[in-house]
Amino acid sequence: MEILGVARNIWADLLSLLFPVRCVNCDRSGSLLCNECQRKIEFVLPPLCPRCGSPSSNNQFCHQCQQAAPAIDGIRSVAFFEGPLRQAVHAFKYRGFHGLAAPLSSLMVVYCRRHPLPVDVIVPVPLHRSRLRERGYNQAALLAQALGAELDLPVGTDWLVRTRATPPQVGLDASKRKMNVADAFRCQNGDAVAGCRALLVDDVCTTGATLESCSLALRQARARSVWALTLARAR
Repeated sequence: MEILGVARNIWADLLSLLFPVRCVNCDRSGSLLCNECQRKIEFVLPPLCPRCGSPSSNNQFCHQCQQAAPAIDGIRSVAFFEGPLRQAVHAFKYRGFHGLAAPLSSLMVVYCRRHPLPVDVIVPVPLHRSRLRERGYNQAALLAQALGAELDLPVGTDWLVRTRATPPQVGLDASKRKMNVADAFRCQNGDAVAGCRALLVDDVCTTGATLESCSLALRQARARSVWALTLARAR
């Protein structure tokens, strides 16, 4: 399976050399995500719930966070998971277009510079080793590495491990998503984590269950604070 993932990446790179690069959303030639499609992306703008980052009419805690605040200092997302961004994330995540890490991470860089977060290290949400062998790369790690390079922040790529292969979250409601990823992550670099202000990075936030589970693992390793930034979020 590991050979399959590597071969898929090599094949994608070979195709990019043989054929003109085209936008994964509109098929225009020139780039993997053209400027016109990027202009159609709908960004998540304030007012927001201070904790989960969902749109709020008055910058107050949303009903869900008032009832049960997630175990994370805050979640922020760049844009809504729809339209051209949805197509780009699917191509990035499932079709081997890892070259999309550059334009997608640039959206996250712009967001971080406009809305700085109190963090000093970036931690990507990990894949289970079986999923990593199948896919050949971790899309969250690619985003985190590009973000860290631009913001001059270290990236703890091996700080978290996914200890079990959880079923896909697609189609599960919030409570089942939370149970699905409960205790699914472990911190394996406690000395580095202790006292740090971590920024979890992932591609999509739906209910925040995965981010919360990762945050708990980092908190158990005595992280000082844990924020999360995702490229997209479900509306």
